[in-house]
Amino acid sequence: MALTATAAPGDAIATRAHAEHDGPLRLLKTLYPEGPGVAHAVLVHPPGGLVGGDRLDVQLHVQPGAHLLATTPAATRYYRSVQGEAVQAVHARVAPGARLEWLPQETLAYRGCLGRNELRVQLQGQLIASELLALGLREAELPFDHGALLQHLEIEGLWLDRGWLRAEDRELLDGPCGLAGHRVLGTLMLAQAEPFALGLTERLLGDARSAIADSGLTAGATLLQGRLLLLRLLAHELEPATALIRRVRGRWRQQAWGLAPHEPRIWVT
Repeated sequence: MALTATAAPGDAIATRAHAEHDGPLRLLKTLYPEGPGVAHAVLVHPPGGLVGGDRLDVQLHVQPGAHLLATTPAATRYYRSVQGEAVQAVHARVAPGARLEWLPQETLAYRGCLGRNELRVQLQGQLIASELLALGLREAELPFDHGALLQHLEIEGLWLDRGWLRAEDRELLDGPCGLAGHRVLGTLMLAQAEPFALGLTERLLGDARSAIADSGLTAGATLLQGRLLLLRLLAHELEPATALIRRVRGRWRQQAWGLAPHEPRIWVT
């Protein structure tokens, strides 16, 4: 599917979202809980998951002056693959003066999956993006004891994190230099085309590190190349990881963009 956000000038800038789709993945609804300037787009995949041979392509284009927040109502599930690879590929272009928030619900890698999970961003504006990945279903006692998932997170020309998570790679999954037995991985990004002001980065990093200390999780926050603030975490369960990501995202949104830490309505339970 392709989703384009445009800015319609008037008394106040209004963001309008236009979607085209071929297949089950589609735009469920566009909401404006913050007013006309920020479009909250809810993307839904009715089958509920991916199996071998499935491919979901999402193209996001945020034009100058527009602000798009895109999320999902449920987890992305990579089910057991009998044959072939399951792929979700998200490609985003953020124009100068535009803002994108890519905030999907968690990704679940089931036992026996063979998947590829990609996010690639061409960034000329501003970005907040998150990714939460759980390997296996701990509460259901279905561990990630066979299967593989390739995770690719990229802001072109700025940062790339790419690697296979294979169930048989015990050094990676359980070793002290790898995941150390954790099965939940989290990433939060705040990035922009121009360097952040020094005083702002100090406040943003302070907010993140304070939240990390309160959470008790294995996590860290850093600044890369002056333009990317990055929070990475490891956890044993999704709930505390989700809480930390959402708390820091709210603080960064408030400090960097001057916007309230507004959560998508679809998240409210």
